[in-house]
Amino acid sequence: MNEVTQHPAATMSATVGIDVSKRKLDCALLMNGKIKSKVVANDTAGFTLLNTWLRERGVDVQCTHLCLEATGPYSEQAALALTNQGWCLSVVNPVRIKGFAQSELNRNKTDRADAALLARFCAAMHPALWVAPSPAYRHLRTLVERLQTLKDMHQQETNRLEAHHASGEISIIANVTSHITWLKQQIAQLQQDINDHIDHHPELKQDAELIASIPGIGETTVAKVLAYAGDVRRFANGKALAAFIGVSPRQKQSGSSVKGRTMLSRTGHAALRKALYMPGLVALKHNPLLQVFGARMKTNGLAPKAVVGAVMRKLVHLIYGVVKSGKPFDAHFLTRGLACQDGI
Repeated sequence: MNEVTQHPAATMSATVGIDVSKRKLDCALLMNGKIKSKVVANDTAGFTLLNTWLRERGVDVQCTHLCLEATGPYSEQAALALTNQGWCLSVVNPVRIKGFAQSELNRNKTDRADAALLARFCAAMHPALWVAPSPAYRHLRTLVERLQTLKDMHQQETNRLEAHHASGEISIIANVTSHITWLKQQIAQLQQDINDHIDHHPELKQDAELIASIPGIGETTVAKVLAYAGDVRRFANGKALAAFIGVSPRQKQSGSSVKGRTMLSRTGHAALRKALYMPGLVALKHNPLLQVFGARMKTNGLAPKAVVGAVMRKLVHLIYGVVKSGKPFDAHFLTRGLACQDGI
């Protein structure tokens, strides 16, 4: 789900919380301090019914803020339909809603109560408005997610094949081997489909070439960055992108007694964060800027795994930098800046 940095005006006269499930939407309209509830189907007819229900209650489209949790495909289809109808809408990380519920000391959890909670959260916090990713980005994400599913299945079947060999279950080996062969063919085809999709969309191709110019990042990671983060220009800066992925540092210090280790926040896009781990290891060896950075972190006593996390965060900043500037990675960029500053 995509969020932008702009926030809706605090003059919104009404908020609507929408609790999303597979088959239905529990909706709560908060207006003039009162809650009105409605349940509609999570489909095209339901979205139309919700739009009609809100307008019948005198709700102004321009002064109403809708809010729902990010729950994958079930929430995205609702978000797309409602934004197409003209509503101001936010798609919020469920962790934020959980924290808000804890702040209210909520004891009950039902679909209706969750919808009312979302409406109150929206009225109090004014979350950032959601901007729908383009069809090109959405289709790329579908391809990337399917490819990862097949890769996971391939690994599972490979593990099973080893187990069958070890246990002597010869009769099933041919069947598993055949499935592995099919999976390899499908994986190769999907990888080609992803490359073709990126090549056929100029906005994707340009960003892919810029990201791929960073040493340590290969085409698989490029596709995942584009699929999961979308157009990174929508973020205010590299820190915002790092926070979205969950590679920002989390400090744990309080007074003179609590001095915990600084760690990755891990509050963000888990799949994209996982995808950046191996590039972080490669960049430590082959990216000239991050080689120096990693060596400095090690000298300062940072643990090896923490160094990789720090390099992952730097990679995210580099990704944002090359895409935002429209210029490929340049290992001598900082050196030239210093030379000009010193009059060399």
